[in-house]
Amino acid sequence: QVQLVESGGGLVQPGGSLRLSCAASGNIFNINAMGWHRQAPGKERELVAVITRGGSQNYADSVKGRFTISRDNAQNTMYLQMDSLKPEDTAVYYCHANARYGPSMDYWGKGTLVIVSS
Repeated sequence: QVQLVESGGGLVQPGGSLRLSCAASGNIFNINAMGWHRQAPGKERELVAVITRGGSQNYADSVKGRFTISRDNAQNTMYLQMDSLKPEDTAVYYCHANARYGPSMDYWGKGTLVIVSS
């Protein structure tokens, strides 16, 4: 089993920056890709960024060039550096991890709220 705990959310003004963290614990050895998803009010949850164990990254077009995903495998921690934040970035951000213990398993954190507002 894998437990994911997000942190770093909060209130920030447009144009500001925020860094989210996701700490993984438990049986983390078999974690493959990790990523950040977000769900804005009235919207479906969407993929923001993903990163593989090897460091390959992909971003949603809406955040490309502004957000940077990174992963510290030794510390079992994933980060999302969010720069040039916009009001439309307001959402609950969820940490996600895919692991394989035979079959593929997906794990989710409880989310951290990011509000971008003046």
